[in-house]
This record gives sequence, C-alpha cells and structure tokens, in this order.
Amino acid sequence: MTHRFIPRLSPEEIARQQLEGLRFTVRQAFKSPQYRKRLEACGVTPDDITSLDDLRRLPTVDVEDLREGYPLPLLCVPEEEVVRIHASSGTTGKRKILAYTANDVNNFTLQMARCYEMAGLTPMDRMQVAVGYGLWTAGAGFQLGSERFGMLTIPVGPGNLEMHLQLLRDMGSTCFGATASMALLLAEEVERAGIRDKLKLRKVICGSEIRSEKMRLAIESKLGLESSYDIAGMTEMYGPGTAIDCDEHNGLHYWADMFIIEILDPETLQPVPEGEVGEMVVTSLRKEAVPLLRYRTRDICMLSHEKCSCGRTHVKMCKPMGRSDDMLIIRGVNVFPSQIETVLLNHGYPANYQIIVDRVKSTDTLDVQVEMTPEMFTDNLGEIDRRQKELVDGLRSMLGLAAKVTLVAPSPLSAARARRSGSSTSGKFKEGLP
Repeated sequence: MTHRFIPRLSPEEIARQQLEGLRFTVRQAFKSPQYRKRLEACGVTPDDITSLDDLRRLPTVDVEDLREGYPLPLLCVPEEEVVRIHASSGTTGKRKILAYTANDVNNFTLQMARCYEMAGLTPMDRMQVAVGYGLWTAGAGFQLGSERFGMLTIPVGPGNLEMHLQLLRDMGSTCFGATASMALLLAEEVERAGIRDKLKLRKVICGSEIRSEKMRLAIESKLGLESSYDIAGMTEMYGPGTAIDCDEHNGLHYWADMFIIEILDPETLQPVPEGEVGEMVVTSLRKEAVPLLRYRTRDICMLSHEKCSCGRTHVKMCKPMGRSDDMLIIRGVNVFPSQIETVLLNHGYPANYQIIVDRVKSTDTLDVQVEMTPEMFTDNLGEIDRRQKELVDGLRSMLGLAAKVTLVAPSPLSAARARRSGSSTSGKFKEGLP
C-alpha cells in the first residue's frame, strides 16, 4: 500500500522533529501574554530549548488557563489570522473555545487523513459521517479528513437512523464514522431488519465514547465488517484524529511528529516508569493559534514504546482509563470509574451504576450498585446471585480488590428507552478523548 499521509519515521527522526517542534511551540507561546507570564516565572526563554529534556523546565497549563482567557484563550497569533473556532462544553457555563489558523486547519485535516490510511481505506471508499457538526470538532474533522483523503463524503450528522440506513444503501457507503453507541444502534437495526447483505459497509470508525472489546466485536459481527477502529482526540489537540488503533487492536498509535505525550504522576507531576499509568500531559509541535505547553488533560493513560507488529513506528497509548480528577483511592488502590464501566460492558450491562465508598471499622468499602437491563431482570434469586458473583470476580480481576455488587431493577426510563431503540444497551457512556 502506498503511504500518502503517514510518514515512515525512525525513532531518531521522530526525536529530531519533536525537538524542532518544541522550539517552535515555545517561540509561539511567547507571543501570548498568558503564556509569556508563565514561562518567565520559570525563567525559560525560547533560546533555552536545546534538547527534549528541556521540556521538563516548562510550566504546565490546564483547563483553568483556557477559562481565564475566554473567549480566545492563550491566543498566540493576531486575531485576523484566526479562520475558525471550535469549542467543547465547560462546567462553568462557558465553553472552552480554541482558535485555528489556516495551517492549524490543514494539520487537523492531515491527522484525520492519516487515521483513514491507518484504517486501510482508499480513495475509492465512501465515508458516511454520523458525528456532530457545528462547534464540536468531530463532524468537521471526519469530513475534512475524508475529503483530503479523496473519498466521497456523505455528511449526515448524528441521529436520524432511517436516513442513515437509506443513504448506506443508496450511496453504497463503505465506511461509517460514529460514536460507539450510534454504531451499535445501527448494527442492531441492520440485524433486526435483515438488510446486511444490501449494504457495502466494510469499516467503522468510532470515537467520543468508551467502547469495550465486546461492543467492538458485536458491531463488527452484526454489520459483517472487515474491521472497526477506535479514534481519539480532543478539541485542545485540534479534534479527533490524534490517535487511532491499528488492526492489532492493542493500543492507539498517536502522531509523535505532531505531539509529545508525557505520562506523569498527577500528584507530583513527575514522569512515571514506562508501562505504568499516569496523567496524560500534551505538548503540541505544530499548532499556531493556541499551542499546548504541557497541557494537563486529566486523562489517565499509559504509553508503550514497544514495536507494534503492524510495523508503524509511532508510539502507542492505551485507551484513556479515567480521569485523574475522578480517581478514587480505596485501601491504597487507585480506582477509576472507567474500569468499572469496562467490566460492566464486557458482561453485557449498561453503564448505569452507582459507586458507594464508605469506611467501616477503619476499612474502606466499595459497593457498586448496577442497573440491569429489562431483559436481564428476573425474580430468580439464584440467577441474581450468580450474576452478582460474576461481576464481583470481574471487578476483583480488574481492580485488584474486593467489591460488593448489588443488582437493581431497571428504571422506568431505561425500560422505555430500550423499547424505543430496540436495544438492550440503554446506558449512558462516559465521554472519551474527542
């Protein structure tokens, strides 16, 4: 296969490009009064960046720095050079707004085109987009990358399952870009309607939501796919396309010539050993309007520099395992809600649950109350006991500690939702990177 977008870089070449990009980013950051103040407080100037080790001398920034500079935070170019904005939701009533220059849009487009190449697509494929447009980055990223890649692009957007099914048939779409829950809903409807043989769909790319291995296999089986892929990203890092998994499905390759990713202890901000989990901290290497200087994502992740059997040299990261600000410490063990969600999803439960942490006789206790689907609900106490034990064992294996599990009846809202969708997976999912 001809590699049009993914560069074939040796580790030495990646390191050279990262140093060059780091120097550019610090020079760019000095143009922002917000950044300049932080850098001067650390005694760092652009001329001080002589090796990648100098990254440790730079300050970290976080979402509060984006809120402080609203509506165009950390801007490092004149406003007349800004050609668009994207935004993600915030928790204080104000959105996190990120500005883009024309070069930023071009690099955003490039990273998505790389993802399509990683997924084994060709310009002969047809890409149907089922993610959100507008201020959210997903729709723009999926469409721009598809057009750059040379595919016919069908920009439908989220929801409207009937329209998606019609266009999949009429346009002969071969790739579908969606949230994991939307992809599963589509797959279940295709299976119910018995129209799989009428579709040409061969690939699905999922983003924004946690997708268990069981969900991946269900989507692929019901749609008769060659494969499907998880894609990662966030607005601060252009948008979707920062990383994608390969056919090995054991980690997501990120574009190491566009970003430096550190895994730091969220308390000490010191690097953790290779293979251990910590907070993902990102430094951009090409962003002009709003470069990232050691941006604290709060996402808990792990990196692997081991050579992937797919042959790509770009470093792999695991799927985000939770957020540092969601972390619970129970009997000395770090517990993340996403770990619990993974166990539930792998056993067919919706991600509707409640975590109750208490202290009894100086010992931390963990109780997970799990909502069953309407199909699971039974008055057979033996079956309930069996299911609870199954989850207890799964949580012990995942967390490394014992948890109490209580299964509860589905809520009327969940039951109604299942009836409307025809789906037994009625839970809400924890939002991932994009």
